[in-house]
Amino acid sequence: MPHFPKPAEGSWTEHYPDLGTGPISYEDSISPEIYERERDAIFARTWLNVGRVEQLPKVGSYFTKELDAARTSIVVVRAKDEIRAFYNICRHRGNKLVWTDYPGEETSGTCRQFTCKYHGWRYNIEGACTFVQQESEFFDLDKKDYGLASVQADVWEGFVFVNLDPENTTPLREYLGKFGKGIEGYPFHELTQVHKYRAEVGSNWKLFIDAFTEFYHAPILHAKQSVAEESRKLSSVGYEALAYELDGPHGMVSTWTGGGEPKDLSMVKPIERKVRSGLFGPWDVPDIGLDELPPGLNPSRNKMWGLDSYLFFPNFMVLIWEPNWVITYHYWPTSYNTHIFEGACYFSPPKNARERLAQELAVVTFKEYALQDGNTLEATQTMLESRTPVKTFPLNDQEIMLRHLHKTAERYVNRYEQQRPRTPAAV
Repeated sequence: MPHFPKPAEGSWTEHYPDLGTGPISYEDSISPEIYERERDAIFARTWLNVGRVEQLPKVGSYFTKELDAARTSIVVVRAKDEIRAFYNICRHRGNKLVWTDYPGEETSGTCRQFTCKYHGWRYNIEGACTFVQQESEFFDLDKKDYGLASVQADVWEGFVFVNLDPENTTPLREYLGKFGKGIEGYPFHELTQVHKYRAEVGSNWKLFIDAFTEFYHAPILHAKQSVAEESRKLSSVGYEALAYELDGPHGMVSTWTGGGEPKDLSMVKPIERKVRSGLFGPWDVPDIGLDELPPGLNPSRNKMWGLDSYLFFPNFMVLIWEPNWVITYHYWPTSYNTHIFEGACYFSPPKNARERLAQELAVVTFKEYALQDGNTLEATQTMLESRTPVKTFPLNDQEIMLRHLHKTAERYVNRYEQQRPRTPAAV
């Protein structure tokens, strides 16, 4: 008997009949060939979130982003008129333009112009070439022809996105679809106390997304996050979401949580009682000017609502918590079986030491459960790559977004390969 209502079809998965209900293959998570196709079909052709506007507080502020899956590096900069993005390459000999000590590491700062370390060519923050060392030694060179190569960039709710596809005609807001529109107006800009984690994970990028788009595993894998008695209750009941929705390539899950002060303080650990915080964030909800929720949040309008988690395909997740804080996840592929995971917790700036400690406890608790997931994923990747006789795997109704993610990635690859021009066969 479901704890919460399901669609008329009887399940969330069957509400979207194109998904199917049979076992699925994870070949797309262990195949180097499929990964190479994903690089071209997905990461070089979709809108990718690379940061927030707070990273670019004034004109000349910039940061770089390594996009290994798209085989490139970019520079994002606040110019005089707008936020712009460029390929991180000097137009003279192709040297990486912006880096500090190590070319492969990301960097940030503020400048009036970018200067190549190799031969001193300079570019202003609008991307124009402004200086060429020994310009008279070149042949008919016009600096106007050698500005930085631009990348399409746009901002949604303070999140900075880029799209590397020169033929892209889909605006960012349109790409983000129903879910983006539904949470517009949420005061992300008020949550400027940020804590970030970054980890290199030995698994395919989609496997970590799988882990964070279902909570079916939570009562088991994260059992020690709760006190023993509460953990036994959770594992006996299991998990069900309040709602799932899919929109194009994107998906969301809406769920209950134990946010706020528990009815019985024995349900939580002593440190949580002392600091008034824990896995679901600080118990005392800050005022961030949110009089009512944007229409997309808590779609079931359930009084038990505590969290909506959005996956904006391909690799950007936004988790909005009822106690007025936010988590974002990014999954940046570096090979078919490795990726970089980035997690960030956003809070309203604390007003005193107690509020800061409450936030810190939520952050370290987040780190612990992320480590538990990451460790499990590396075990999953290892066994999938062993190519045992087990080739397909069943997914339950609480794993609908996993099914959708892998089918969406496959659809992008197939569509790209059908549309790209074929190289004529050699005669």
